[in-house]
Amino acid sequence: MFQGLTGWHLLVVLAVILLLFGAAKLPALAKSMGQSARVFKSEMKEMKRDDEVAAQSSEAPRPTDSGTATTAAPEPRRSTDPTV
Repeated sequence: MFQGLTGWHLLVVLAVILLLFGAAKLPALAKSMGQSARVFKSEMKEMKRDDEVAAQSSEAPRPTDSGTATTAAPEPRRSTDPTV
Protein backbone atom coordinates (compact mmCIF):
# COMPACT_ATOMS: atom_id res chain seq x y z
CA MET A 1 0.00 0.00 0.00
CA PHE A 2 2.81 2.43 0.93
CA GLN A 3 5.58 0.87 -1.17
CA GLY A 4 5.86 3.72 -3.70
CA LEU A 5 6.14 6.57 -1.18
CA THR A 6 9.33 8.62 -1.23
CA GLY A 7 10.72 11.57 0.70
CA TRP A 8 8.98 13.96 -1.68
CA HIS A 9 5.61 12.53 -0.72
CA LEU A 10 6.36 13.21 2.93
CA LEU A 11 7.32 16.81 2.12
CA VAL A 12 4.07 17.34 0.23
CA VAL A 13 2.04 15.92 3.14
CA LEU A 14 3.87 18.17 5.61
CA ALA A 15 3.26 21.21 3.38
CA VAL A 16 -0.46 20.43 3.21
CA ILE A 17 -0.63 20.07 6.99
CA LEU A 18 1.18 23.38 7.40
CA LEU A 19 -1.27 25.08 5.04
CA LEU A 20 -4.32 23.57 6.76
CA PHE A 21 -3.37 24.30 10.35
CA GLY A 22 -1.01 27.24 10.00
CA ALA A 23 2.38 27.65 11.60
CA ALA A 24 0.96 29.17 14.81
CA LYS A 25 -1.29 26.19 15.61
CA LEU A 26 1.22 23.39 15.00
CA PRO A 27 3.05 23.68 18.38
CA ALA A 28 -0.27 23.57 20.24
CA LEU A 29 -1.34 20.56 18.20
CA ALA A 30 1.92 18.76 18.97
CA LYS A 31 1.61 19.60 22.68
CA SER A 32 -1.94 18.24 22.89
CA MET A 33 -0.91 15.05 21.09
CA GLY A 34 1.97 14.59 23.54
CA GLN A 35 -0.33 15.07 26.52
CA SER A 36 -2.80 12.58 25.07
CA ALA A 37 -0.02 10.03 24.64
CA ARG A 38 1.11 10.51 28.26
CA VAL A 39 -2.44 10.06 29.57
CA PHE A 40 -2.86 6.93 27.45
CA LYS A 41 0.40 5.44 28.74
CA SER A 42 -0.49 6.18 32.37
CA GLU A 43 -3.93 4.59 31.96
CA MET A 44 -2.36 1.49 30.40
CA LYS A 45 0.07 1.21 33.34
CA GLU A 46 -2.82 1.59 35.79
CA MET A 47 -4.84 -1.11 34.04
CA LYS A 48 -1.82 -3.45 34.01
CA ARG A 49 -1.25 -2.81 37.73
CA ASP A 50 -4.94 -3.49 38.46
CA ASP A 51 -4.70 -6.78 36.54
CA GLU A 52 -1.58 -7.81 38.49
CA VAL A 53 -3.25 -7.01 41.82
CA ALA A 54 -6.35 -8.97 40.81
CA ALA A 55 -4.24 -11.92 39.72
CA GLN A 56 -2.30 -11.92 43.00
CA SER A 57 -5.46 -11.75 45.08
CA SER A 58 -7.07 -14.60 43.13
CA GLU A 59 -3.97 -16.79 43.58
CA ALA A 60 -3.85 -16.30 47.36
CA PRO A 61 -5.61 -19.02 49.35
CA ARG A 62 -8.76 -17.85 51.03
CA PRO A 63 -9.09 -18.37 54.78
CA THR A 64 -11.81 -20.71 55.95
CA ASP A 65 -13.70 -20.83 59.23
CA SER A 66 -14.53 -24.41 60.20
CA GLY A 67 -15.03 -25.45 56.61
CA THR A 68 -16.98 -22.40 55.40
CA ALA A 69 -15.34 -19.93 53.06
CA THR A 70 -15.61 -16.23 53.76
CA THR A 71 -15.97 -13.72 50.98
CA ALA A 72 -14.88 -10.13 51.14
CA ALA A 73 -16.47 -7.31 49.20
CA PRO A 74 -14.32 -6.16 46.29
CA GLU A 75 -12.46 -2.89 46.71
CA PRO A 76 -13.85 0.01 44.71
CA ARG A 77 -11.73 0.97 41.70
CA ARG A 78 -9.99 4.32 42.04
CA SER A 79 -10.35 6.73 39.17
CA THR A 80 -7.43 8.84 38.03
CA ASP A 81 -9.80 11.26 36.29
CA PRO A 82 -9.41 14.67 38.01
CA THR A 83 -12.95 15.75 37.02
CA VAL A 84 -14.63 13.12 39.19
